[in-house]
Amino acid sequence: MAEGPNRGEDPTSSTRMRMETDPNTAITEFLTKCDDYQLFQLTKFYRDRLEQAIEEGVEGLSLMLTGEDHFSGQEYHKVTELAEKANRTDSSKLLLNLVMEKGSQARRKMWESFVKMYRLPKLDKILKEIQELGPDPFDYMNIGRGLSEIPNHLKDVQLKHKETLRVQTETLRVNTILIKEKVKIFQLVNLYTELTVISTVRDRTLVEHELLARGRDHEEWREKHLRRELEKIRTDQLFQSSFSRRKSKSGSSVAVSGVAGIGKTTMVQKIVYDWATGKIYPHFQFVFSFKFRELNAINCRINLRNLTLDLYPYFGNILGELWKNPERLLFIFDGLDEFKDSIDFADNRRNTEPQYMCTDPEDWCEVSDIVYSLIQHKLLPGCSVLVTSRPTALHLLEKAEISVWAEILGFVGEERKEYFNKFFEDQVVAAAVFKHVEENEILYTMCYNPSYCWILGLSLGPFFTQRDRKHQRVPKTITQLYSYYIYNILKNHGREIESPRDVLLKIGEMAFTGVSEKKIVFRNGDLIKYNLQPSQFLSGFMMELLQRDDSAQSVVYTFPHLTIQEFVAALAQFLTPDPGDIRKLLSEAHSKEDGRFEIFLRFVVGLSSSQSARPLEEFLGPFLHQTICGVIDWVKEKVEGEIGKTESETGKWNLLNTFHYLFESQNKTLARVTVGSVETLTFNGLRLTPIDCAVLSHVIGLCDTIKFLDLENCYIQCEALQRLGPALHKCQVLRLASNKLGDSGVKLLSAALRNPDCKIQKLDLWDVSLSDSCTDDLVSALSTNRSLTVLDLGSNSFTDRSVPALRSLILTSRNLERIWLWGNQFSSNGNRHLESLQEFRPRLRVGV
Repeated sequence: MAEGPNRGEDPTSSTRMRMETDPNTAITEFLTKCDDYQLFQLTKFYRDRLEQAIEEGVEGLSLMLTGEDHFSGQEYHKVTELAEKANRTDSSKLLLNLVMEKGSQARRKMWESFVKMYRLPKLDKILKEIQELGPDPFDYMNIGRGLSEIPNHLKDVQLKHKETLRVQTETLRVNTILIKEKVKIFQLVNLYTELTVISTVRDRTLVEHELLARGRDHEEWREKHLRRELEKIRTDQLFQSSFSRRKSKSGSSVAVSGVAGIGKTTMVQKIVYDWATGKIYPHFQFVFSFKFRELNAINCRINLRNLTLDLYPYFGNILGELWKNPERLLFIFDGLDEFKDSIDFADNRRNTEPQYMCTDPEDWCEVSDIVYSLIQHKLLPGCSVLVTSRPTALHLLEKAEISVWAEILGFVGEERKEYFNKFFEDQVVAAAVFKHVEENEILYTMCYNPSYCWILGLSLGPFFTQRDRKHQRVPKTITQLYSYYIYNILKNHGREIESPRDVLLKIGEMAFTGVSEKKIVFRNGDLIKYNLQPSQFLSGFMMELLQRDDSAQSVVYTFPHLTIQEFVAALAQFLTPDPGDIRKLLSEAHSKEDGRFEIFLRFVVGLSSSQSARPLEEFLGPFLHQTICGVIDWVKEKVEGEIGKTESETGKWNLLNTFHYLFESQNKTLARVTVGSVETLTFNGLRLTPIDCAVLSHVIGLCDTIKFLDLENCYIQCEALQRLGPALHKCQVLRLASNKLGDSGVKLLSAALRNPDCKIQKLDLWDVSLSDSCTDDLVSALSTNRSLTVLDLGSNSFTDRSVPALRSLILTSRNLERIWLWGNQFSSNGNRHLESLQEFRPRLRVGV
């Protein structure tokens, strides 16, 4: 049926009350009153999001459309075949293409079917948003139409502006720690790897060290993404798309959050480059991009006109023309967390007192007032604004007029591998480095963050390219990794300065002050305070440790990444000739509840290890023995103090954290002294990530025997269990109840049960998602096991199909004294058959 502009009555006016009380009935009535053209608009507007939303229900939706004769049997099989091959993205795209080709009746049936779909969170979200669009949703969807074309006399300056931005953004400058190439220049399009951005923002309060906390959160949210619960949003969808929560035409403000190093600034660079080359945002005639770091240098009142001309002087006197069409303008402000002034959007004075308001581009006011007024649409109402920030400053925007919230999750899945393939020109080296990273859960987990990938590439690359590294052990802890990062700098640039040890000590002291004060941007005055001369930046050595940013107004310095700042701060503790009481310093740092010192402490403990210190001592001289001993004594005290205090969740976290210290130290003697005689380890109810499990496995591996390991309800899945696997055979009582181990988890446990040194006597696998498919593996493993006496398999999904295998298990496992099978899916005959086996083994108890 041909599409046309004919419209019926407004479908929202009579259903407003119904929508609030009965959403399913309301949306059905809304769709009934939509004419064909309106339904066409609705589908087109939500098209990209619908592709994601229906992925998990594509088979059911296809079946509904086939049942109503909108799809042929052949079309149904094409759609479902793609889904069965785990290619759900293409499957949903095909379904939507078919529906659009077939016209209005198929489209209507599809939307009616959406209401009937069960538990598709993304689809439910879209239907709810349609109800909340306001009295005229179709006017909202047409918001991009009718905008005037750019006048001829502005076309030349637009071309100049686009060319200027293209030249500014087309390359990436990357430090390489190579003596011949201190900085390597890449084409942005060649190196840029797409990041996963989600159309929501996680909790905006942060207690722990943000990188550590976000690392844990990232694993949880990555799992949700893989379960299709999170909506991905492309950068070209941030404005004028269905993601926008905008309620009027006053403009759109977008906030993009992300931890340090996740790629916010590079993403902004890509957005500006793509606009300048005509790939995105054609509705914006001009884009102006600012960095808060540079805005910090402005110490006087200024107006938007001069602020813009300072950066883009070629606009001259024509800015007034641009202000006449604000809906055609996009302002970008990168790095809110680095802004020296706090912008409080909850401050009512800004709405009532004129000195805090900025409503005219010619008004002279503070930079913070200009930014506030643009975001709140009080200045140039109708323009669009993009703000990026680390999570630490995101709370400032909670009361702001934000249309779209988004967060960069970083790399997910194959995006990590793609980064290394682009980082190394030699694909053999790229494959070798990525293989090492992939096999080390500690390093692999870091790879969601592009900055970590960069550090990994720089640090690990030489082990696979330089002959003198072939005999060296590739780093496996984070401290070892960063030690080689500094080692590479020293090797290539150490001769450029008289005393590398003295310079690193001074930089480390400045870095420690920064960690203490949550300061990441330093100025010339900071360098001079620590006897570091800015002129030393002629040295590549300094350029690799601190990045210099020359803005139009001033010079600032930052470490390439916050974790490098923390590492150098930790390194300084071993270089100072007068260490003072290192145990007191560590205790005071540990007492800070906001977690600002957490990574610093792990690095300090890690550097007490000879494996981490050795490469650095080659250039810096021996580490202070007094400090090493003090650190080891402090760790010993912390572990022994935390081991018996796991009644509370806080106590469990504290113990787990001390195990991270032990892992970084790689000190087997220290671990054996502190945990070698431990009888009980309890972490039940604590969410353990694969990286936590790798650390826990390392610690248990250094013990002779663990009498009781309680990991009930720790959110352990197959990947985490794989990290625990090598150590599990040392536990006499092993509780893994209420984790989603699945049948594949039994295969991993089977390896521990087959171990000749297996000490597992009691194994609790209650409610761990087991089915009939795993019983053969379990029987096979226990056929040679001589330690297990109690096995709990209750509340799983075993059926009568498992009875023969369980019968074999009960009759052949001579040491087994009790087996619990309550809460499974056996028939009454199956239960009787299993229970009767007790007659053949008088001492055996079978609970069904």
